[in-house]
Amino acid sequence: MIFYPEERLALFIDGANLYATARALDMEIDYKSLRAHFSKQARLIRAFYYTAILEDQEYSPLRPLIDWLDYNGFTLVTKPVKEFTDEHGRRKIKGNMDIEIAVDMLNISEALDHVVLFSGDGDFRRLLEAVQRKGLRATVVSSNSTQPSMIADELRRQADQFVDLEDLRGIIGRKGGGPRRADAPAPFDAGFEEQLESEHA
Repeated sequence: MIFYPEERLALFIDGANLYATARALDMEIDYKSLRAHFSKQARLIRAFYYTAILEDQEYSPLRPLIDWLDYNGFTLVTKPVKEFTDEHGRRKIKGNMDIEIAVDMLNISEALDHVVLFSGDGDFRRLLEAVQRKGLRATVVSSNSTQPSMIADELRRQADQFVDLEDLRGIIGRKGGGPRRADAPAPFDAGFEEQLESEHA
């Protein structure tokens, strides 16, 4: 990865997409290490984390992670999940955060030099093009090490640099074994995030 110490940097983490990528790599993200790593690369202005949540449940499996991120330097952007029934009568949930990510990235672009997008969603290609035209550099973090690849080819081509999540395993992957640290967020509820990701892909 190429970063410059005086660059103003912001992270945009598509929660469902990053979760799916990490899971495909059998990896669990240590968000404390993630933020610390990028803070060392440049002047980290903001670290945004986006996820949809089920609001009608008494307890959301995402709540411990959301609370931890909120107290540890991340800017949380959430919205309620929409539920609907498809043509086959199956209950589906939808929690696409693309618009929120695009609006925030464009709004803050004047205060940045470099954006890092944690997503492989090809829908973001035009967004990267837009911020690049404003003079920003754009890095995408996803994975091409999985079968199938988690990153859309058009997004990888648009990015100024692509970083495979697998290459960051030793830096931001949570170390296995032993009890979970008190300051380490709990893992996602896999079923809920998989449903979100299937709608998000």
